[in-house]
Amino acid sequence: MKSFIKEFKEFISKGSVMQMAIGIIIGGAFTAIVTSLVNDIITPLLSLLTGGFDFSQLAIALGEGEEAASLNYGAFIMAVINFLLISIVIFCIIKGVNKFNRKKEEEAATTKVCPYCKSEIDIEATKCPHCTSELG
Repeated sequence: MKSFIKEFKEFISKGSVMQMAIGIIIGGAFTAIVTSLVNDIITPLLSLLTGGFDFSQLAIALGEGEEAASLNYGAFIMAVINFLLISIVIFCIIKGVNKFNRKKEEEAATTKVCPYCKSEIDIEATKCPHCTSELG
């Protein structure tokens, strides 16, 4: 049992597990922001395009009376629309982050290390200015 607890402590204290936990927490907060964007901004604009039609109220009564069960297919339609809108927003954000990261990588690639003297030199150098070695 002690080895199990020790192994669990090692597992839980690894950086990747902590990063995953932080990612899940931030993801939950980010979900709230994106959900608000969809529900409070995009859905009302979508309502303007459909003439104020509210899909969420669509339902089929499966019996008679106030207590009758109903098939709320409008809520399902709204859930699908929300999913698609959230997916588009997340795609655009990830695309922007990837573009930013690519620019950073391109900017960072201006120097290289000489394999002989380990000095930092210009990326286009064919001869090291420090040790005068020919570079391939």
